[in-house]
Amino acid sequence: MKIALPDLAAMDRLGRAIAEALWPDDVVALEGGLGAGKTTLARAIIAGLGYQGEVPSPSFAIIEVYDPPAVRLPLIHADFYRLADPSEADEIGLDDYRQGAALLAEWPDHAGGFKHEPGCLSITLEVAEEGRIAIVEAGADWLGRIPQ
Repeated sequence: MKIALPDLAAMDRLGRAIAEALWPDDVVALEGGLGAGKTTLARAIIAGLGYQGEVPSPSFAIIEVYDPPAVRLPLIHADFYRLADPSEADEIGLDDYRQGAALLAEWPDHAGGFKHEPGCLSITLEVAEEGRIAIVEAGADWLGRIPQ
């Protein structure tokens, strides 16, 4: 499914819709080139979960953790861009962080990918003439709750 995101308000609406549908153990895999809007969409999802503070990009820390009551459910925001090999995701303890938490994964392919997981909502952002286009692919666990 393709969703047109002509402006920041549309990106925010999509992020908030994803946040409403998000469950523990889900993965939202955010793909796209540099500047495609992955972090912008991640920030909209985090805000939609109730977080009111500033959301730093996890580019250097790799993983940022958000816990209730600041958010509706435990959340991990990860940016895997700097990983040279998917095995490094294991080395930083990704599985330990993920227990009972939802995962927002930027550059998911650098961590080995998550599309094989039934709880994965994969979103590829592409720059369009006006704004962005989100190409959404949902794992089996997302059927019936895919944001429009």
